[in-house]
Amino acid sequence: MAVEDPSSPYGVRLLIEDYPYASDGLEIWAAIKSWVDEYVNLYYKSEVAVRNDTELQAFWKELVEVGHGDSDATLWFKMQNRTELIETCTTLIWMASALHAAINFGQYPYGGYIVNRPTKSRRFMPEKGTPEYEELAEDYEKAYLRTITPMRDTIMNMTIMEVLSTHVSDEVFIGKRVEGGLWTYDIEPHVAYQKFGKKLAEIEKKLIERNNDETLKNRNGPVKMPYTVLYPSSEPGLTFRGIPNSVSI
Repeated sequence: MAVEDPSSPYGVRLLIEDYPYASDGLEIWAAIKSWVDEYVNLYYKSEVAVRNDTELQAFWKELVEVGHGDSDATLWFKMQNRTELIETCTTLIWMASALHAAINFGQYPYGGYIVNRPTKSRRFMPEKGTPEYEELAEDYEKAYLRTITPMRDTIMNMTIMEVLSTHVSDEVFIGKRVEGGLWTYDIEPHVAYQKFGKKLAEIEKKLIERNNDETLKNRNGPVKMPYTVLYPSSEPGLTFRGIPNSVSI
């Protein structure tokens, strides 16, 4: 969906320009990476500091082993520099926040109406000359409804998707902290995190503008369903937006 392009703002060029998940996600990814870069460089003044951090290297060893599905120590190699640390932290934060939000909080808006996204098909496509084919030809809506998820399963699916897509009342969203400025005594990371929060607010305004741009048909097509799952903030409830600080399940 993208190719490397040093001349593009984030080093990649999208093959589909109006691909909401990718274009919005790149904005969030870059903001996370910028915050991580500042944080890492505050506490790791050299590449040697990364290699000599025994706690970090133990974490990296465990991560490599899990990724390979093997506890063989020969698979492990040390994290070598700040670039690797920044990329790793950015990836982990992205997966536990924005990636999860994009996958999770659109479940009910996209799939709650089971006809829009059936969870299964109970019958094969009918062949010509069969009673099932005649039924399809005479009343395709009835035939379709008999094919997709039955009513009891539909209600169960809708209930589960609604719960999964709902923000709880005490949800903490990316760029915010429940303890305010009391999470560190060091002023530099506190200032850097405040800057991160302001950047996310700017990105949200930009995403709202994109969703109001009628030339972007993947956001403003016949269905008129803007892509909002990567808006950083949200109110509690079923909002179809909001990136929590981390996954809750």
